[in-house]
Amino acid sequence: MSSRHHIDDFMRRRIIGKIEEGRKITVVARVFDIAHSVVSRLWKSFKTTGMCSRRNGGGRVRSTTPAEDRYIVLSAKRNRHTTAQHVANQILAVSEKQIFRKTVARRLRGGGLYARRSVVCVPLTRQHRTARLQWCREHHNWTEQDWACILFSDEKNFQEKDDRYPTCSIMVWAGIMINGRTRLHVVANGTMTGQRYIDEFLLPHVRLFRGAVGDKFVFMDDNATCHRTLAVQDCLDSEGIQRLDIASAFSRSKPH
Repeated sequence: MSSRHHIDDFMRRRIIGKIEEGRKITVVARVFDIAHSVVSRLWKSFKTTGMCSRRNGGGRVRSTTPAEDRYIVLSAKRNRHTTAQHVANQILAVSEKQIFRKTVARRLRGGGLYARRSVVCVPLTRQHRTARLQWCREHHNWTEQDWACILFSDEKNFQEKDDRYPTCSIMVWAGIMINGRTRLHVVANGTMTGQRYIDEFLLPHVRLFRGAVGDKFVFMDDNATCHRTLAVQDCLDSEGIQRLDIASAFSRSKPH
């Protein structure tokens, strides 16, 4: 026989009615395909209370109201770096109501928000460590004058997210040397491609430093896809710009 975890009130009344008609509990259980123990408990409860309906359970009362639940989720969305304990302290300061950190964490999970731990370091494989060690050994004799000829460059994408407005982002690029730096270049909206990298960075900025430093000039960028196109390499070759061979040794694996 199958086991029913929940029997509605209509089914309960039918079962009680059959037993009151004189049917045995075993027969009623077989007719409704319900475990004998379930029918027996239902009949005992009816004789004690006189009720067929299932009583509402007296579970634990929620410690937060729907309005407080919305406040918890909204507070976390406004400040993605906040903690569950900090939100609990905010509620205590505003409403003088004590709410446990675990309660706040459950409400956040109910709102689709989960804790995230920042990656402290990028995990390196044995191949990464070997390549980096070899690169360092090859350059450990470089003098300050050697390093002064290198232009180090990088770009960074900044995003601002607000629940009321679409996500907006801005990318900036810059290069630095021991004795100088480029201007901070703001990238307009759109996808960064190899041609944009040439038109907006290499020709207006990097080429000027190449002309100022001379033949010893070395340019360093990372191995982003837009940096490693054939068009970019052709541009560097045509301008006599030597690249610092660092991409293979210092490429990073994705954090887990």
